[in-house]
Amino acid sequence: MTNKKLWAAALLLSGAASGTVAAETTIHAFAPLSEVAFTAPKDNVGRYVSQRPSPADRLFQSDIIEKKIAEIKALLKNPYLAWMFENCFPNTLDTTVHFRLLDGKPDTFVYTGDIHAMWLRDSGAQVWPYVQFANEDPKLKSMLEGVIRRQFLCINLDPYANAFNDGPKGSEWETDRTAMKPELHERKWEIDSLCYPLRLAYHYWKVTGDASIFDENWLKAVENILRTFKEQQRKEGKGPYRFQRKTERATDTTINDGWGAPANPVGLIVSIFRPSDDATTLPFLIPSNFFAVTSLRKAAEILTEVNKNADLARQCTDLADEVEQALKKYATCEHPKYGTIYAFEVDGYGSHMLMDDANVPSLLALPYLGDVDVNDPVYQNTRRFVWSEDNPYFFKGKAGEGIGGPHIGYDMVWPMSIMMKAFTSQDDEEIKDCLRMLMATDAGTGFMHESFHKDNPEKFTRKWFAWQNTLFGELIIKLIDDGKLDLLNSL
Repeated sequence: MTNKKLWAAALLLSGAASGTVAAETTIHAFAPLSEVAFTAPKDNVGRYVSQRPSPADRLFQSDIIEKKIAEIKALLKNPYLAWMFENCFPNTLDTTVHFRLLDGKPDTFVYTGDIHAMWLRDSGAQVWPYVQFANEDPKLKSMLEGVIRRQFLCINLDPYANAFNDGPKGSEWETDRTAMKPELHERKWEIDSLCYPLRLAYHYWKVTGDASIFDENWLKAVENILRTFKEQQRKEGKGPYRFQRKTERATDTTINDGWGAPANPVGLIVSIFRPSDDATTLPFLIPSNFFAVTSLRKAAEILTEVNKNADLARQCTDLADEVEQALKKYATCEHPKYGTIYAFEVDGYGSHMLMDDANVPSLLALPYLGDVDVNDPVYQNTRRFVWSEDNPYFFKGKAGEGIGGPHIGYDMVWPMSIMMKAFTSQDDEEIKDCLRMLMATDAGTGFMHESFHKDNPEKFTRKWFAWQNTLFGELIIKLIDDGKLDLLNSL
């Protein structure tokens, strides 16, 4: 049997959430997808059956998004890829968007998927790919405005919280030792929770020209963001935030009576938790500090051009400059194999945590977020490091390879990391390998999952995780926009 057929044989997918792969199979090359036997649902003429809810059951419908789905499907020659795109790209709209009016203005609450709460990070990422189409559909534009307005309300309710309820419903985490409120789903302090809303609002403004969102709630949100970031620079003590949880998972709680690991106040911002919702090991999370710099600069531009608020804009710029200077001094270290690389976490005392986590912001995703130039030599060194077995959370097996993290644990690859590799790649063959892996590890479901086992894609977590689904659609559209349709049609 050829190596390609061995690869195909290892990927016989049943669509179930469990199963086995032949242990003796050895992978040497990716196979064309036509050689892989999927058991995805087909109709009586052999066409893949859409896995979207029926039109009547979709939470939000946009004419321009439906038009775009039809357009992309017509362009893609690989029917499996076209089917996955059709399922994934509208998944946020189909299943997670709750759009209404609040005090006469758009208000949109966005579930993550199978968890019926709104994460500031996830919601900002979930709707991001739709912004580029906002001018072509007034209803879509209003929905996006509603997400931004809801995010500002959440920040003003509690800038330290990462996830919110749709009303004062309480939470399974209400016994956490932190300042919980009934409107909060979870209160884990993560820098990126305050960055994603700034990124989304800026993008929406640049695309649509609509500055109506930058009202008093916006100004209050910026003030809360600035205060929180400055408190977590820890220059005047540990600040007001602490967190502990009674749990068997070490990464779900924090050390030192809820304050986290010691931080030398060098100008960086402490993030007690990572974008994965896992506790940091060292308090200065480098990818999130980079994200804070670019997000603050976006806020400063809005404050200058729209609000004419020079003082608040200057505060944003000054803080961005300070964090940027601290990153230049503390974010890198010398690796014996890769040279100068970015650390994942530092403490300001000289300690470095060398790894990467799949969740974005990550070291791999720095150019995707616009935080670092893709050609930055330190980034390129770091990229080689994180996509290697020198990264303790890089896993490689019979089904695929990629980055995971302690949130799910050993041997579980996150498709998000494979997508980030494709987003940041300048090599067409590397991009094709990423796409083949994504197509071959969906377990025949037509959707992305939170993670899959490196040796068996039928063993996966979260069958309904809208961020990763929509991100897959975003990747396909970007590749087409970048002139890489021929690459997609070579799969």
